[in-house]
Amino acid sequence: QVQLVESGGGLVQAGGSLRLSCAASGSVFSMNSMAWYRQAPGKQREMVAIITSGGSTKYADSVKGRFTVSGDNAKNTVYLQMNSLKPEDTAVYYCNADLFVGGWPREFWGLGTQVTVSA
Repeated sequence: QVQLVESGGGLVQAGGSLRLSCAASGSVFSMNSMAWYRQAPGKQREMVAIITSGGSTKYADSVKGRFTVSGDNAKNTVYLQMNSLKPEDTAVYYCNADLFVGGWPREFWGLGTQVTVSA
């Protein structure tokens, strides 16, 4: 089994910054991609940013230019640097990993970390 542990959430004023981390551990695996999703109250979960094992990235239009996703393959860790935060960024942020475990594709989710941006 693989565990994803997120950290770095919290309360910040609008215009501020936060850096989220997600570390994957457990069974031997290889990574296809890792991503950050978020879910605000009353809304569907949405993809925020994704990074592939090759380093390609993709962002939701709402965060382009403000958020940066990066990864450390040696540490099996993905980061989300969030700058110029807005109140509408308030949500629970979830780490997602698309991995190969024992040769089989598997998807894993973290438990989430709360990000609250005050006006």
